[in-house]
Amino acid sequence: MHHSEPPGNLAPHIPADVYQRAQATGQPVVIVVNNEPTGFPWQRVLIPFAIAGAVVAGGWGLAAALCWLMDVAAHTATAIAGAVAGPLGVGGITLKLTQSKNK
Repeated sequence: MHHSEPPGNLAPHIPADVYQRAQATGQPVVIVVNNEPTGFPWQRVLIPFAIAGAVVAGGWGLAAALCWLMDVAAHTATAIAGAVAGPLGVGGITLKLTQSKNK
């Protein structure tokens, strides 16, 4: 084990005089290990960016879905207009899809 590695399951070094005094008096030895992470807290930064990225991707997906829906609707209207070539009535509403040649 290198000196730069964290102790893991092994206790850090206890000075001999402290250990002998604890053995003689029966007092417990309290070992305080600093577990604060060193360096930059990447998780604090990455989570908001991940959420923002998901929102942007969802927005692009929604825009693409709407464009596809409008394209399908336009093709459907064109197909209906080409097939009917005259007034189209549904429920009492009549649409004139093409202009008549008799003006």
